[in-house]
Amino acid sequence: MNWLWILWSILGAILIVAEIFTSGFVLLWFGIGALAAALAGIVGIDNLGIQFLIFATISIALTAASRTIFVNYFSREKTGESLRTGVDALPGKIGTVVSSSRGALQEGAVKVFGSTWTAYPAPGEEPLEAGERVCVESVEGASIYVRRVGDGPDWRQRALKQSE
Repeated sequence: MNWLWILWSILGAILIVAEIFTSGFVLLWFGIGALAAALAGIVGIDNLGIQFLIFATISIALTAASRTIFVNYFSREKTGESLRTGVDALPGKIGTVVSSSRGALQEGAVKVFGSTWTAYPAPGEEPLEAGERVCVESVEGASIYVRRVGDGPDWRQRALKQSE
């Protein structure tokens, strides 16, 4: 009896578990391909070449299909704009100054979506004051350049003052 299917099963399990620790979303498909080769071995296909062909075909087909599905799902081709994520999504977002400007470069800190960024006033802007609402104009490296969007402190502070 051929025990090669056990090796394919172990490889499939290792690849599927390894997928948990990676961000590429590729190892899962190769793990499924290995399990398909193991299934071929269980049903009686004892030829290693055929098992490897099943592994490669399934793995490549699933990888290609997932890429196509993800591109179609996560892209905005119909509207002409691409999906912006991470740092690319920051321009245009509203944040709150948590640390006033200081130093020659007027460095401050702004909180946007729960993350605090080193921030500088955009050209022509006055130094930043804690509590102000600002709009991210651009990102350069690990710093953002911002412009004020409203007068006075953050909307939450204004709401607290109005309720008192």
